[in-house]
Amino acid sequence: MDEQKQREIASKGGKAAHLKGTAHQFTSEEARRAGSKGGRAARQKRTAAQQEISSLPQQTNLSIPRQEQKDRREPSVIGNQSKDHFDEEPLHRAS
Repeated sequence: MDEQKQREIASKGGKAAHLKGTAHQFTSEEARRAGSKGGRAARQKRTAAQQEISSLPQQTNLSIPRQEQKDRREPSVIGNQSKDHFDEEPLHRAS
């Protein structure tokens, strides 16, 4: 059964239980404990993720090597034409 169909069925059951008066009603104490439990779980999950990240090896030099920087530059120009566009007309002609 797909998730959407399951949600529809559960929703109908919950609405019916409330109409019948048999649905669970949280007291303020139950709600407080449930919220506290959820908060603790979220904090533990966040702390575990932070510990996992901090245990990864640290990279000390994040710069791009010089050759890669050179390769990323725009095509070099030869005379009036780019190396990549030999078939095009020059941008200007010498008189």
